Amino acid sequence: MRGDFDPKAPVIIGCDHGGVRLKKSIEKYLDEQGIAYQDIGTDTEEVVRYPYYAKEVAERILSGEFQRGILICSTGVGMSMMANRYPGIRASLVENCYAARTAREHTDANVLCLGGKILGDFLALEILDEWLNARFIGGRHNISLDLIEEFEKK
Repeated sequence: MRGDFDPKAPVIIGCDHGGVRLKKSIEKYLDEQGIAYQDIGTDTEEVVRYPYYAKEVAERILSGEFQRGILICSTGVGMSMMANRYPGIRASLVENCYAARTAREHTDANVLCLGGKILGDFLALEILDEWLNARFIGGRHNISLDLIEEFEKK
């Protein structure tokens, strides 16, 4: 369903080696906000492959186990490309607060992708806060989401 995220609902987090540092800051923030999470990412900077983490996050959202997820790699690009291969996943690569808010308000993004080597912690946490607390506004934006779903079926 669209727009039904509870801002306090648990989050699944996946990261590769490029996202470990930022993931730790995000987990601390989520702890402070009282938001439960499951970390399925790596915990070291030893090279691993991001598609495995994006796949697991996408599949666990589509199964209904989680409503939303966060994916972090060096740039966020690879994670967003992989996650968006799954029909029903609307992963948004975000680098500013406006994009974070509109990713939820306009496209009902269920996965936030971040660049661990692009964003500083302070900005990343502001982005996360915007994304977690924004609500899908529906209306004219449903037209585009309906088109995406139609194209996904083909």
